[in-house]
Amino acid sequence: MTSLTNTLPSSEQSEQLLEALTNEKIRRSTEHKLAYYAPYPKQKLFHDAGALHRERLFMAGNRVGKTQCGAAEMAYHLTGQYPQWWEGKRFDKPVRAWAAGVTNESVRDVVQEKLIGPPSRRAEWGHGLIPKHTLGDFSLSRGTADLIDTISVLHESGGYSMLQFKSYSEGRTKWQGVGLEVCWMDEECPEDLYYEALTRTNETDGTVYITFTPIEGATSVVRMFLQEGIRI
Repeated sequence: MTSLTNTLPSSEQSEQLLEALTNEKIRRSTEHKLAYYAPYPKQKLFHDAGALHRERLFMAGNRVGKTQCGAAEMAYHLTGQYPQWWEGKRFDKPVRAWAAGVTNESVRDVVQEKLIGPPSRRAEWGHGLIPKHTLGDFSLSRGTADLIDTISVLHESGGYSMLQFKSYSEGRTKWQGVGLEVCWMDEECPEDLYYEALTRTNETDGTVYITFTPIEGATSVVRMFLQEGIRI
């Protein structure tokens, strides 16, 4: 006959367990920020609109979460890790994607940091909205320190999505040729580049979205969205 005795952990063991749980919570909050993203109603409306509209604009004032919203959506598409509340566009396989901004420096310091983590601290890559464990091989851009050119991201289906960072300063010729499923532009882009991005997603029925504050007034891109009624 075997006797089983229930024993309570010692105070030292309890402290060690509490420390381990605290460290794990900190690790998850830094290396899996996507799991903690909770959109407010305007952001949720923007995401949901992707199910019906290929083209979307999130136009609002500064510091209201436009870039955070755009980065979170990109991370969902790259990883396939859509949350239960998601009612927007979905991809059930790896995607080819661009994340773009005005200059190489602004792409690195804003867009790349939101998605990957601090550009100059490579040990902290994975502290952005793309979960650390999904980050794969990468190549750096020439001419701009710490700017990623292309990085692979593990998708839930088992394959790898490919993300490339682009800038408007590259010009239209650098935006031609490839097919894409997703293109996110942070800050207002020139009209010719917008149509290039749209062309890249035509064959895939992909999605194109922009997040910006309209500091340049009623440009052609702004008027296009206002007139066609696809602004969020």
